[in-house]
Amino acid sequence: MAAANVLTLTTTNFKQEVLSSTVPVLVDFWAEWCGPCKMLAPTIDELATEYGEKVKFGKVNIDNDQDLAVQFNIGSIPTILLFKGGQIAGQIVGMGPKKKFKDAIDKLL
Repeated sequence: MAAANVLTLTTTNFKQEVLSSTVPVLVDFWAEWCGPCKMLAPTIDELATEYGEKVKFGKVNIDNDQDLAVQFNIGSIPTILLFKGGQIAGQIVGMGPKKKFKDAIDKLL
């Protein structure tokens, strides 16, 4: 459910790919059964293509990696967490227009 330039994040690679990243990271917490998550996926894929190497994009399937969902207090999905320098720099819960996500990413750059 992700474009080639959107990483699948797990408890195994999260620290390396997100917390140790030298560029900002957008992390999409989602689940296969979540309708709004599926509706948001094309927007995330488009943004990943637009931003290229400037921002890293990843998805955490909360059913497969519940530990990450608990660690970051994910109460509802979709939830987008924006990381910069290994720290949470922003959060968006639920759906929204592409511009909402773009504005949040631009703040990190």
